Amino acid sequence: MKMNKKNPDQKPDMSSSSSSPLFISSLIILWYTSNIGVLLLNKFLLSNYGFKFPIFLTMCHMSACAILSYVSIVFLKLVPLQYLKSRSQFLKVATLSIVFCASVVGGNISLRYLPVSFNQAVGATTPFFTALFAYIMTFKREAWVTYGALVPVVTGVVIASGGEPGFHWFGFIMCISATAARAFKSVLQDILLSSEGEKLNSMNLMLYMSPIAVMALLPVTIFMEPDVMSVTLTLGRQHKYMWLLLLVNSVMAYSANLLNFLVTKHTSALTLQVLGNAKGAVAVVISILLFRNPVTVMGIGGYSITVLGVVAYGETKRRFR
Repeated sequence: MKMNKKNPDQKPDMSSSSSSPLFISSLIILWYTSNIGVLLLNKFLLSNYGFKFPIFLTMCHMSACAILSYVSIVFLKLVPLQYLKSRSQFLKVATLSIVFCASVVGGNISLRYLPVSFNQAVGATTPFFTALFAYIMTFKREAWVTYGALVPVVTGVVIASGGEPGFHWFGFIMCISATAARAFKSVLQDILLSSEGEKLNSMNLMLYMSPIAVMALLPVTIFMEPDVMSVTLTLGRQHKYMWLLLLVNSVMAYSANLLNFLVTKHTSALTLQVLGNAKGAVAVVISILLFRNPVTVMGIGGYSITVLGVVAYGETKRRFR
């Protein structure tokens, strides 16, 4: 009986190791850490640290995303570089970038006025706005039972709003606007980059959107936050960890996007949706423990109803597709 000899030049199969439970679990833990970490750091900087410049903070995030996306794709080659093939495609990406900016800036502004727990409750209504914009812009219809699952999503936020001790109207408006803009960007992306020749993976899309976002945010920052540099330098002298926090916060904003891409690649969109729902609940619990913001039974009940509605919406959409 012949024995197969092992070829010394044969490379080990890396696909199995990259799909191992340990590897995927590590990705999910890092993804949770980055997403929740950047959210909590945003809140800490904007509400507890005296750094009241959400637009400049967003510009820092976008600058980090632009630099690190370039390094990851061009030098580290995590994904193949995709090129923009036409002026039309560039204009589409620029449009998405502006909408994306609006959603991030709105979310950061809302954190100045609202606790993280309520911010996450409002953010959980993203599926409602996605379904709404998909119907208005593409006439895409879902089964009636799928739309019915969105009723508790909205109802829960209404209940949570009534039971939120730290409710602030301007913060709520900015938060709901940011949530709607995030959903609008998702639907708009499906429309604008629908052809096979123009589709970009999320890493390359971030590579092109980030510099455009920085250029768009720079004049807005100068106009609306003119004293940002003087105040930031003063805070840097008063708090020795100020610059480190700002750097870590910006890097985590990029890593959240990178890990979102990797988790989707190594699991599935459905798994990502389930993990995303759980992530919101984890963020709420950690923020309450960290910032000690008061919560009520009514607020917790409203958020729970919203999360259950989101879960039901995802399940009905999958079954009645």
